Amino acid sequence: MTKELRRLSILMLVMFLALFGATSWIQVVQAEALSANENNRRALYDSYAVQRGSIIASGAAIATSVPSNDVYSWQRVYTDPAMWAPVTGYINPVLGSSSGLEQAMNKDLSGTASSQFLSRINRIITGQAPQGSNVVLSLDASVQRAAFEALGNLQGGIIAIEPSTGRILAMVTSPSYDTNLLASHNADEVNALFAELEADPTKPLSNRAIRGDLNPPGSTFKLVVASAALASGDYTPESTLPNPASFPLPQSSSVVYNASGGACGPGETVTLAEALRLSCNIPFAELAIELGDTAIREEAEKYGFNLSFEMPLTSTASGYPRTIMDDAQTALSGFGQGQVTATPLQIAMVSAGIANDGVVMSPRMVDRVIGADLSVQQTFDDTEFGRALDADIAAELVTMMVANVSDGAASGARIDGVDVAGKTGTSENGPTRPYTLWFTGFAPADNPQVAVAVVVEDGGGQGQSGSGNTIAAPIAKKVMEAVLGR
Repeated sequence: MTKELRRLSILMLVMFLALFGATSWIQVVQAEALSANENNRRALYDSYAVQRGSIIASGAAIATSVPSNDVYSWQRVYTDPAMWAPVTGYINPVLGSSSGLEQAMNKDLSGTASSQFLSRINRIITGQAPQGSNVVLSLDASVQRAAFEALGNLQGGIIAIEPSTGRILAMVTSPSYDTNLLASHNADEVNALFAELEADPTKPLSNRAIRGDLNPPGSTFKLVVASAALASGDYTPESTLPNPASFPLPQSSSVVYNASGGACGPGETVTLAEALRLSCNIPFAELAIELGDTAIREEAEKYGFNLSFEMPLTSTASGYPRTIMDDAQTALSGFGQGQVTATPLQIAMVSAGIANDGVVMSPRMVDRVIGADLSVQQTFDDTEFGRALDADIAAELVTMMVANVSDGAASGARIDGVDVAGKTGTSENGPTRPYTLWFTGFAPADNPQVAVAVVVEDGGGQGQSGSGNTIAAPIAKKVMEAVLGR
């Protein structure tokens, strides 16, 4: 071989290696970033030209693709669309938009994720049509249905979590919408419907379980304040607090009252356990001032407050102020009012952390991604968010929460033959606006299988007459019963 030919061969080899390296870098390392780039229209078109994978819950597809007789090749079809809407979301080529898992898991469903590179190559070599992968959820279809039917036409949200893993078992919001109608390829119809849904004052497109306009958590937040008190080492369940019938807020003309209108039971003092059992506001306002907003905020953040979570759906961060508050605002935060806001997801994480010996697990809703050839392409592990309480202190709080249900303010969540731990909340939104109604808890108390949080907005249709115990707690009871098979 001549010197010139050898040089040319080396040059061609270098060029080939450079080309191979560049294409491999783009196909593997940069694939996800390029796919997520909003200016990459090719990724959007690929989503509609490829048969998307199914979204699967309890072994059955709740979102599938069927052949379409128009230019988009495939039509997305949803099972029980209103029930699963906050989970699946929708995808629509006419709107050029998507939501829910259709958006969050788009690369996997459309077959463009980096983990599917070898699968794509194999399908090209074998001449098979491109196809997306299936996404298998942690959600339980029977629990989802129980939650959906229990909430009914009320405005609110529900989330159920497996305490030991963080796996989400149900996610429901109401009012909901028909995802099949938003997946339609009829441009006029789908644009009119989308505009109607966006203009609806009840916000059916909002996932109230993890996002939306956040509500004050009311007395469910007393769990966080009690947790901070017990964790400080300065308080036990038998520690006593002053027990007046009214409590003027410091440097304020406002006065705090208990829901009963009187003192928190007989006596000049009341124990922390008794104040939680009867859900009294004044002792927790006093306790919050004693603890200080820094201690409460630090404890709240151990449960996930002030952070957003990806499950892979993204939650709105629940809030406890990071600025220093005056004593009046700190007192209000002691019973979940003032500047404290929360999602049902966050409140469920508080219950789940207490149930799980003080360890808070990161929430997740996808178990695995399965290829069209049934190969497992990706699995999702349980991950620990952090420890909020020592196990022995968590056990004390569990006992207090059980008393709340068995003989206290959360009796609406009782299940025959099962010890249920729980806490209600009835939060105020102004002098004349309807209350927001809450319940959170878990069951069985000695071996927790599910932690649940329920929020019912607009007073459950009863203005300021309804309560968390009469409306939210019975809904949570039905969800827990579905998990326990009762």
